[in-house]
Amino acid sequence: MAPVSPELISPRSARVAAARRLAKRNFRGKDRLFLAEGPQAVREAAAHEDDGRATLVELFATVEAAERYADIVGEARAVGARVHLASEEVIADISTTVTPQGLVGVCRFVDTPFEDILAARPRLVAVLAHVRDPGNAGTVLRCADAAGAEAVVLTDASVDLYNPKAVRASVGSLFHLPVAVGVPVEQAVERLKAAGVRILAADGAGDRDLDEELDKGTMGGPTAWVFGNEAWGLPEETRALADAVVRVPIHGKAESLNLATAAAVCLYASARAQRARGGCRSVTQS
Repeated sequence: MAPVSPELISPRSARVAAARRLAKRNFRGKDRLFLAEGPQAVREAAAHEDDGRATLVELFATVEAAERYADIVGEARAVGARVHLASEEVIADISTTVTPQGLVGVCRFVDTPFEDILAARPRLVAVLAHVRDPGNAGTVLRCADAAGAEAVVLTDASVDLYNPKAVRASVGSLFHLPVAVGVPVEQAVERLKAAGVRILAADGAGDRDLDEELDKGTMGGPTAWVFGNEAWGLPEETRALADAVVRVPIHGKAESLNLATAAAVCLYASARAQRARGGCRSVTQS
């Protein structure tokens, strides 16, 4: 087990500088490391491994946070992460939040090759095409996790999975399910179709109504939902790739739903249909 540093780490330490630079995408890509901030994300990172290799490699914690979250610090040490006690100034320097919670972890990349996702024959997938807002990307990932999706795909036109805002918005779900990155949307759709997955594009102007699709019983099979850009939705060429373009019905006077809310509605609709009698997954299956 890696020991806790006996003294506060210096703000001028090379370890602090290395962690600080992970706020920038180019350094994240070069080092294949990213930051996980706060107790929930760090706890999930400590519990995650890939082929027997721990995901959490380093942890910075204020003295107060180390005492308050002694169990998390213990879990970090147990997986071999080096733990540094740090001043609040050091944590603020490393963190990208306005009010840091005293814990910042350095983690190895966790994305999964798209081929591995296909090989697992997923039954529910969220495909983020042209999603540029990191908070939305992380929130959709969290929704997919909660709905029981087997995978998330971020296309090459979408935001960086390891953007600190995306990691925070996922609230640990980043470590729960496979996520593929950098896949061209055309390739993602074609390969999923070839694997027997029905492609549904979520769009407010869709010609299919989500309620009607549920009533017709067409949503019980393996499904991938494609979600588009926050401002302009899905381009016509992406919509044309789908088996159907589906809109979430607006029963009140709201003009529309935001991306994350619409994604939650669509994913849960599929999850319920798949668990119903005749769906591709029964309520007794995990």
